[in-house]
Amino acid sequence: VTELIELAIGGAAVSQIYAGSKSYDVICRFDEESRNSPEKIGNLLLTSASGAKIPLSQVCDIRMTTGASTITREMNKRHLTVRVNLRGADLTGFLNQANKHIGQQVTYNRDTIRLKWAGQFENQSRAYSRLGVIVPLALGVMLLLLFGACGKFRQAALMMSVVPLALFGGMLALNIRGMTLNVSSAVGFIALIGVAIQNGVIMLSQINNLRESGYELKEAVIAGTRHRFRPVLMTATVAVLGL
Repeated sequence: VTELIELAIGGAAVSQIYAGSKSYDVICRFDEESRNSPEKIGNLLLTSASGAKIPLSQVCDIRMTTGASTITREMNKRHLTVRVNLRGADLTGFLNQANKHIGQQVTYNRDTIRLKWAGQFENQSRAYSRLGVIVPLALGVMLLLLFGACGKFRQAALMMSVVPLALFGGMLALNIRGMTLNVSSAVGFIALIGVAIQNGVIMLSQINNLRESGYELKEAVIAGTRHRFRPVLMTATVAVLGL
């Protein structure tokens, strides 16, 4: 039955033609008048093992219906993909709204049908999971390195205190520009944290040098800020332009 339907409706390769080093299949199928209606398809003849000719309509039910053009499977289960192109919106916020509307307006059997978000969202979730481990670990290593360089935990904590301010400024800049938080901006935040801590190291090292030279704390802070403001500004500007 399958071979007859394939040959009559879809066509099948019955031979090959060679042209030089290339080969081309010769496709054969029934003419359109013999396959343009369920009745005519039912009149197609099958050949039994004894050689008898049997109409196709006697062994199967032929009717017009609607359905999927293709059926795909993943892990031995039927799989249907719905593609979405998202622009001008936060991916996480969009998915939260989509899940909310699906839960309220779409009814389906959750025991037999499973909904899964994949593609960019899956990659972003995987990246966020890794960043959730890498970023705290990197900040902890930075704190230890700063403590080893300064010898005082208070000064190391003071330099790390610029991180929340840098994050606040970065989020404010994203909001002003109408951008959303994604993997690319998360990588930019990592670079921003590094630049902010580097500027803190430059500033604090100058203040410590002035303190060792006999300056009072207030005078050392004012003089150190005045002397290192331009180098810090140049470093931050180069980092911004580079990113």
